[in-house]
Amino acid sequence: MLWCSKALTFRNDKCPRDKEILRLRKRRELSAWTKQQQDRSKRNILLSSSSDSKKLFSSSTTEMLPKNQQVGSAGLDWGRLGFDFQPTAGFVKYTWSNGRWDEGVFETEPYVKIHVMSSSIHYGQGIFEGGKAHHCADGKVRLWNVQGNARRMQLGCERMMMPIVPEDMFIRGCQWAVAANFAYVPPYESRGAMYLRPYIFGHGPQLGLSPAPSFHFCVLAIPVSSYYAGGLQPIDALVVHDYDRAAPRGVGHVKAAGNYGSDIRVSVEARGEGYPTVLYLDAATKSYIEEFSVANFVGIKYATKDRKAVYVTPDTNTILRSITNDLLMELATTPEFDMIVERRPIHIDELAEFDEVAGCGTAVVMTGIKSLTYKNQKFKYDSIDTISKLYEKYRAIQFGDAPDTFNW
Repeated sequence: MLWCSKALTFRNDKCPRDKEILRLRKRRELSAWTKQQQDRSKRNILLSSSSDSKKLFSSSTTEMLPKNQQVGSAGLDWGRLGFDFQPTAGFVKYTWSNGRWDEGVFETEPYVKIHVMSSSIHYGQGIFEGGKAHHCADGKVRLWNVQGNARRMQLGCERMMMPIVPEDMFIRGCQWAVAANFAYVPPYESRGAMYLRPYIFGHGPQLGLSPAPSFHFCVLAIPVSSYYAGGLQPIDALVVHDYDRAAPRGVGHVKAAGNYGSDIRVSVEARGEGYPTVLYLDAATKSYIEEFSVANFVGIKYATKDRKAVYVTPDTNTILRSITNDLLMELATTPEFDMIVERRPIHIDELAEFDEVAGCGTAVVMTGIKSLTYKNQKFKYDSIDTISKLYEKYRAIQFGDAPDTFNW
């Protein structure tokens, strides 16, 4: 790639030093342009009414953007991004104080300054969401069902005594974050996505245990590559019995930050034993399936002469209800799959009755499981055929390769 600026020319695929200079210079240019245009883009593009709230830009709108703001113009190695933080043009930040939300600002530096006694630091008053936007086959960039994330965050805000983030503000913040980082949206052919991380946390001087005086609602937009560029790869998982993910009547049903902090040690120990992920049981009886480390549990039973194939997922008040799981269940009932969906308690002994098992969530969509180890038992699953078909259909809808008849 040859890139020129005034009298300087860098051939950025040859010299590492020049490549870094190029990356920093391009980022400065993008940040400067974003800062100049944020009010215009927010007013004229993102706040415009539309019957399709998921549509960000038509091709004609995209053509009006500077070349360094076209989809994929950041020139990253899209296939090697993984699921890691990537520097972008910035993030969106709203502030709640004195009983109301402000209009929001776009921050170009990846830092937030907060008081040392903020409740999010000391008392864990914070929740987050995970969403995506995709560059689709028709050239448009679309948010993927972020209205579902907005509603789930509202439930979390209510439980954690934080101000409700209005659904329209949540969607607008996601649109704004993607629009301001258009250059970092992975191109359609890369099969990557723009991962969205909306989160809200309490801040301000608060020594006693009570709701924070102020809150920030932020939206990050980070490019990520496809988890499974070469197709689904099933993994081994460990059923843990020495740790609990969430207690009955606790906060396991909301996306509270502390739920994930407690999982770090468990996951690290399991990876040390050769298990990429863990499956939790209920805390009260250690007899029923809860969920994987960062994904809901799905079990598939093949069709027999007496019944259709069955899609089974746990139903308890201690697990986070996955938006991806909800959509997959809807997909499973279509004529193409013709499955029975059961959301119900799943006893540990039923693991021997499934033909396929998977985890599902925003980041991976679905992860096939080839074995589950529980104490001295090992449940093996030789196929991910149905899971692969659900995964491929779901992804086809995400990228516009198949029609979205569900209005997701």
